[in-house]
Amino acid sequence: MTLGPSPSSSTPRLPFFDLTGRIAMVTGTSRGLGQYFARALARAGADLVLTSRDRSALADFEKEITALGRRYCSVALDVCKEESIHSAVAEAESTFGRIDILVNNAGMNIRKPALDVTWDDWNRILDTNLRGAFFVAQAAAKGMIDRGYGRIINIGSVTSVAGYAGLGPYGASRGGIRQLTMSLADDWGPYGVTVNCLAPGWFRTEQNKIMYESKEWVEYLCDRIPVKRPGRPEDLDGSVVFLASEESRYVTGQTLLVDGGISTGATRALPKPSGR
Repeated sequence: MTLGPSPSSSTPRLPFFDLTGRIAMVTGTSRGLGQYFARALARAGADLVLTSRDRSALADFEKEITALGRRYCSVALDVCKEESIHSAVAEAESTFGRIDILVNNAGMNIRKPALDVTWDDWNRILDTNLRGAFFVAQAAAKGMIDRGYGRIINIGSVTSVAGYAGLGPYGASRGGIRQLTMSLADDWGPYGVTVNCLAPGWFRTEQNKIMYESKEWVEYLCDRIPVKRPGRPEDLDGSVVFLASEESRYVTGQTLLVDGGISTGATRALPKPSGR
């Protein structure tokens, strides 16, 4: 067998995962994973619509996006308020002319044993994580459908496919996101809009950082993860860029778990096989 010449540095490269010229709206970018999603999209070339209930909370992050050489607009958005959703989407479209990509990231949790969950706890979690995600997607999709192009990425969780004690309402909201994703994919696929769910596993965030202060809990967690560590925010970069890009054009209605394998159901470390 004869091998051809190795590609030289002058060989043209296909522009895979290039988001240059795209406008991406990321909800919940005042902190946490929302900022990592936005950074990844900006590094891939997208200009950004940043959102927070308090627009002033975005000031430091705006400087980061400027340093990356990308344009941005910041809008106030409370996903629990219908008028706020419509106002934020209208402002984004007025500024940039369109929204090509939506990352439905805004979310919250109240961690309690099931017997302690109150009526208001349930409503707050579901209103933010599920109802809010639907109506933000609906508002953004109207323009996407008119233009015949869109990428919607709903942020789920490993709790979209697995149950954990103390996470009843949260798991219900994330399981709902998975089902919602499939329904919207079917609704909007004929109009050039894909809808997928990006489901992180166990990542340290502001919501759960207190758990990571327990060495015993972290060891227990890592014992259940096949790659033997919690997720790092940068582990999500490639996935969000892929789902936002043209390369995912034939992928819709899917839940992409980025969880180190914990959803395989591993419960303890197995002894390493002995050599022969």
